[in-house]
Amino acid sequence: MSIIVEFFAAPDDASAALVLQTGPRRAFESLSFGNFDPGEAVVEWECLFAGASFDQLVEADEPRLVAGQDDDGCVVFAISPCLSAALAEAERSELKDAAVAWSFQRAEDGEVIDPEIAEAILSDLAALVSSARRQGQNVYCWVA
Repeated sequence: MSIIVEFFAAPDDASAALVLQTGPRRAFESLSFGNFDPGEAVVEWECLFAGASFDQLVEADEPRLVAGQDDDGCVVFAISPCLSAALAEAERSELKDAAVAWSFQRAEDGEVIDPEIAEAILSDLAALVSSARRQGQNVYCWVA
């Protein structure tokens, strides 16, 4: 799997959609990661932090697509308000526990994500979400 994953803060869906072809780095504060399925990850994270069920979130069309098509092209999707709030309010210990749980979930599906890397991803994302919320912005993900 070779995927570019960039989480970024933007004022609204229309602004976020503008980065579809080029990515957010030049326009918005962003975090760059790779080699995991971010659409699946945000659903799993919401399950871990907010207690939602995976099936409920998928039925609710989470994550919400903002731009692009989910068929080998670039996409931009929004992080749900529920996950944003949970990440912004999470204590360091909660982030660590969720990272370990997510790492184990991924391992059950044959995907190796080191727990320390998982914790770094969630901690960095929580910091981005907190910063975005203070500025009245939302967090999105660009995948290429």
